[in-house]
Amino acid sequence: MHMPRNGFKAALAKDATHYGIWAGFATGYAAEIVASLGYDWMLIDGEHAPNTVPSVLNQLQTVAPYTTAPVVRAVNGDASLIKQLLDVGAQTLMIPMVETAEQAQALVRAMRYPPHGIRGVGGGLTRATRWDGVDNYLNTAHEQLCLIVQVESRLGVENVAAIAAVEGVDAVFIGPADLSIGLGHAGNPGHPEVQERIKHAIDATLAAGKVSGILAPNEDDARRYQAWGCRFIAVAIDISLLRQSALATLARYRPAADTQAPSRTY
Repeated sequence: MHMPRNGFKAALAKDATHYGIWAGFATGYAAEIVASLGYDWMLIDGEHAPNTVPSVLNQLQTVAPYTTAPVVRAVNGDASLIKQLLDVGAQTLMIPMVETAEQAQALVRAMRYPPHGIRGVGGGLTRATRWDGVDNYLNTAHEQLCLIVQVESRLGVENVAAIAAVEGVDAVFIGPADLSIGLGHAGNPGHPEVQERIKHAIDATLAAGKVSGILAPNEDDARRYQAWGCRFIAVAIDISLLRQSALATLARYRPAADTQAPSRTY
């Protein structure tokens, strides 16, 4: 059996913009709806959605027949958790709150087998190897794995050039919400200081020869970040879409109790 191809990693090598959607419901049924819509990629969120390794596995299995590529965000950079997520078949991982090149290097090691890393061998126990069905998996697994590091703090942006330069880091993803609050502008990623830091992070990532991504559900933000060079942009969040659509539908029949505009942060 051949190694399963990582469609997301292959797409990043092309000079095009790839539009994604956050999947936050933590169920295979909802994830399949999202995967059937035609987005280029989807983020199965293990940081802020109530996901566990078994629920991530369920969603990976559910969306496998679709062309939308799954990206799994871990709750943190713990090497043991990374091992589990890789073993259940995640091929693209996003790790939040990366602030130094040393952190990025440790994440690369967590995704690779010795002598180049520390990933433990699960062999026939793991979906990643198709239960020992993939030929030469131990020596070729890294070819289809993709590591996205998330830069979303003042320190992370200060170190973004060194982070992006780490061999084995495939892309840098900017988190406007955490960055804005860390800079003292809670809920306001449009603040000039935040925007300057985002632009700096994008420029530094591109200068390192890596791909830059960002979360931008607001269309004006998404188009600006695309013009700045972001190549994979999450332009929607499934939970937010449900809430906004439900409120808009109710408002057609009675005055809306909640008139707040959709947030630009998420």
